[in-house]
Amino acid sequence: MTRLLGRLGGWCARHGKIVLLLWAIVAAGTMGSSLAFSSPTSNDASIPGTDAQRAHDLMKEGFGPGYGQGGTVQLLLYSADGPLIEEKRKQAVEDSIDRIRTMPHVVQVDTPYRRGGLASNLQIGLITIRMQGHDPDKLAETTQALSKAADPARAAGLEVVPADGSTPADKEIKTGPSEIIGVVCALLVLVFAFGTLVAAMIPIFAALVSVATGLGVIGLLGWVVDMPKQAGIMATMIGLGVGIDYALFLLSRHRRLLAQGVPVVESVRRTVASSGGAVVFAGGTVIIALSALMLAGFPLLATLGWVTGISVVAAVLTSITLVPALLGLLGHRVNALKIFRTSASSGAGWAGLGAWVAGRPWRVLIASVVVLGALAAPALALKIGPLDEGYGAQGSDSRRAYELMATGFGPGANGPLIVVAELSAKAAGAGDPAVKRLADAVKDVDGVAHVADPKVNASGRSVLLQTVTEYAPSDSRAAGVVRDIRAISLPGVDVHVGGKVAGMTDAGDRMAERTPLVIAVVVLLSALLLLLAFRAPVVAVKAAVMNLVSLGAAFGALALVFSIGLGSGLVGMDPPANSSFLQTLFFTVPIESYVPLMLFAVLFGLSMDYEVFLLTAVRQAYARHGDNARSVAEGLGSTGRVITSAALIMVAVFVAFIAYPDAMVKTFGVGLAVAIAVDATIIRGFLVPATMVLLRGANWWCPRWLDRILPNLSVEGHEEDDDDQPAPRHREPVKAGV
Repeated sequence: MTRLLGRLGGWCARHGKIVLLLWAIVAAGTMGSSLAFSSPTSNDASIPGTDAQRAHDLMKEGFGPGYGQGGTVQLLLYSADGPLIEEKRKQAVEDSIDRIRTMPHVVQVDTPYRRGGLASNLQIGLITIRMQGHDPDKLAETTQALSKAADPARAAGLEVVPADGSTPADKEIKTGPSEIIGVVCALLVLVFAFGTLVAAMIPIFAALVSVATGLGVIGLLGWVVDMPKQAGIMATMIGLGVGIDYALFLLSRHRRLLAQGVPVVESVRRTVASSGGAVVFAGGTVIIALSALMLAGFPLLATLGWVTGISVVAAVLTSITLVPALLGLLGHRVNALKIFRTSASSGAGWAGLGAWVAGRPWRVLIASVVVLGALAAPALALKIGPLDEGYGAQGSDSRRAYELMATGFGPGANGPLIVVAELSAKAAGAGDPAVKRLADAVKDVDGVAHVADPKVNASGRSVLLQTVTEYAPSDSRAAGVVRDIRAISLPGVDVHVGGKVAGMTDAGDRMAERTPLVIAVVVLLSALLLLLAFRAPVVAVKAAVMNLVSLGAAFGALALVFSIGLGSGLVGMDPPANSSFLQTLFFTVPIESYVPLMLFAVLFGLSMDYEVFLLTAVRQAYARHGDNARSVAEGLGSTGRVITSAALIMVAVFVAFIAYPDAMVKTFGVGLAVAIAVDATIIRGFLVPATMVLLRGANWWCPRWLDRILPNLSVEGHEEDDDDQPAPRHREPVKAGV
């Protein structure tokens, strides 16, 4: 692999203008096409094979698409100055309803002046609009048009807000500020790392090209698959981080070779042959970890996984092609526009730290475990549960609609259950008695606040009951009501429960069922890749364990901020209006059931990046002289500065994304930032060196039978030594493909 990468790097360095032009065409073409033909987003959390999906299918088959998902739009009315039944206000509402009835695809409009349409205070009302024949992918635009038709009510002083979170989510969450902040912070770190502006701009430029290409591809794919609204944000977050980091690793190696007097093209060739191999391997581990999410059985999570993987692929490709092209075009001007002189003693400082750790490995190991245990301890309080619009940004339509609905009709009205029952021929023949028994059974379930009049389809074989619980969608007790209704047993009646709450309940159950499988596959495949790269079983197993340790710190931070609530306000989570000081200070937010698994996959892959670069440097030092403790110190010295700079960039990018109003993005920003910071300092600076010193020769031991059957891969890291320097003989030969 190193020879192939070396030839690729050399060719790109010699034909820099062609490579740069090709990447410009690809990035501009994909991004431009995506913007010109913007695809819809979908937060469809349906899971095939679940009861909620069965209820949805039955509802659509038995009652038509107008009762299916996206078939109903609701508008909330609020009069701050008096009741909605006042003549002038009522006339304005009726005028609005008349205009709504003329809109395309509207088949039925229920006035708020019907039974159950007005709140008890008469100041909050609900217009329900039934749609048919519309494009479900453009529901957000349709909703906005219907809301616009209610302008007569607004002219009368009423507030009109679309309900059900049906405002365009992609318009509530706009890209821009967080990316800019992250890029600026990354640029500052790069300037301090390299001391020259030209060198600092290379990783930034390469990362922006890779992100633009990845987003363009993702945007176009949105026409053929359901794309979650967070897909582009996640791809940008991860793509920026790894894109800058991978280019940073290559650039650091290239500048060291230039300083040794190696010609430019040859330096680029060696850089891509050595460090490029580590980049490809590191990117591969991230992609494998993300691909394992397809085993979770949750389409939304699987989509987020492979979409994020696209951004990683783009980052790897730009690193091994565009970065060499830029280095070849710039030549020695890569060191132009010097801002200040960087210190050459940083490597010695990190080597000194490695030697210090090597001198007291047991004490360092114990202290590191204690600190990491303290960081992970809050994870025991991690609160897993569904999020609802009540946790949205203050001032957004979805948050305002949620609060009005809860105030006027109770918290359960924000997530009504759709109970759909299949009746056998005998039960259907019984007519009203069977339907009444079902309705009475649902009403008797603890936690049910209201059951609407049953609707029976034309065949008499399907019954639909809209049910409102006493609990908000994010309340764990709502899931209990779902399970209790599903447990109803009546002769000839097969009960299913759908709706948002039921779907989130099924998602949580599916995640709990599949999480062990996904974790096992990610850990085993990552360990196998490390085994192939280093031909050292102990190192492979140890690396997997170390990555799990950094995950503990990430989950501890999530629990502290969101589950305990200490700092949720600082990351922009807005408590309900009129909250007390303590409620504001400790405002708790549930973590979506699929977030820990997604976070696990992303973090496991990213942590492996730093493990690869550190281990390859240690391995090369050990291959030269065979001194274990010395190789640990040298490996830490040669990679410490680069890994620290890369980690600072990652942390800056992830922290910047905490500013997004979406709660899921905030949880990822917090978890990723903390995990990377802990991984690059405590784990790579202290825990890994200490364990490697204690393991001694066992680090690179490999049974003869295993050594014979393993393919000979070559993954080179970021070493200080010239590639042409012959390796001295040492007492213990080590067979490793590095």
